[in-house]
Amino acid sequence: MTVGLVLCAAVTILTTIGIVVVLGVESVEFFRHAGIGVGEFLLGRELKPDASPPRFGVLPLLWGTFLIAAGSSAIALPIGLLSAIYLSEYAPRSVRAVLKPMLELLAGIPTIVYGYIALTLITPNLKRIFEPLGFRVETFNALSACIVVGVMIIPLVSSLSEDVLSSVPRGLREAAYGLGATRFEVSTRVVLPAGLSGVCASFILAISRAVGETMAVVLAAGMRPQITLNPLTSIETMTTYMVQVISGEASYGEPKYLSLFAVGLTLFAVTLSLNVVSNLVLRRFREVYH
Repeated sequence: MTVGLVLCAAVTILTTIGIVVVLGVESVEFFRHAGIGVGEFLLGRELKPDASPPRFGVLPLLWGTFLIAAGSSAIALPIGLLSAIYLSEYAPRSVRAVLKPMLELLAGIPTIVYGYIALTLITPNLKRIFEPLGFRVETFNALSACIVVGVMIIPLVSSLSEDVLSSVPRGLREAAYGLGATRFEVSTRVVLPAGLSGVCASFILAISRAVGETMAVVLAAGMRPQITLNPLTSIETMTTYMVQVISGEASYGEPKYLSLFAVGLTLFAVTLSLNVVSNLVLRRFREVYH
């Protein structure tokens, strides 16, 4: 039994090592064939793999990825946190038993469905709102992608944060009520600070999910690699670029195909960094109650 458990645990570790090795080896091949350095790859502002000579600057992809992550986080984090506070501190037990599963159902909707909703519902409404004001809204735009990805990660924030807030000892709440605090003061000045580490960890995990989102962003944001602050225009993320290349006619072994692995390694490094930050936050601010 012990050997079986160790083997099961080793599967995840070996899988991660295998992914890193494959991405690393193929990325080295890409840099060797493309004849560019890591700095030029990460900071280059032009991504034209079919040009002559081809140019592989992924800064527009990084910009698009972080733009979607920032926009969706601005929507999901406050809504998810307020939902968690309501469920843990205000909602009656019967209401919470209904609302929490309903909220978590959002996480079960396929991401491609979110993409179609963005394309057929959100974007037309954005056109109705902004075009009379003189703003041109493209069919594929960053704002629509931010909205659907934000809605998509709300359950992750609310569910994890609600679990953290509910685990705060009842004695802390009763002590605050005994000192004359209101329910709002108990929620914001006692319960939330006590569960701050877990709430921050849920935020970072949600941002990681937004960074790695693929199908919804492909359908909503489009495939135009550019650096822009206008959320009403089309952009391209790292995951969208990978879908574009793998569904195209890139031949195995050519720089355009190998760029998949370099972009994948960059995306892996970004999500890994966010997870490391999440663990550091948990370790730094975790409150231990006995």
